[in-house]
Amino acid sequence: MLWHDIHSRYPNQWMIVEALTARTDGSRRLIDEMAVVELREDGGGALQRYRELHRQHPEREFYYLHTSREELDIHVRPWRGIRASYSAHAS
Repeated sequence: MLWHDIHSRYPNQWMIVEALTARTDGSRRLIDEMAVVELREDGGGALQRYRELHRQHPEREFYYLHTSREELDIHVRPWRGIRASYSAHAS
């Protein structure tokens, strides 16, 4: 589905979508085709479910979104490397 179709079909809803075809243009991620994975009651629930799905399927491209947006504006964050846990280091 296209965002326009999802936006029209599911007004004012939180959801998790999966990008089926997408590309990067500079610092923006452009999703050409997507599938609705799940509808959620609120943003917190959508974020929690997104994290679960991302952990279970790291190779897939999930997003949590609200359909009040007319257009998608997804920015790509540059990879900063592995985060170290300083609690594991003894002083």
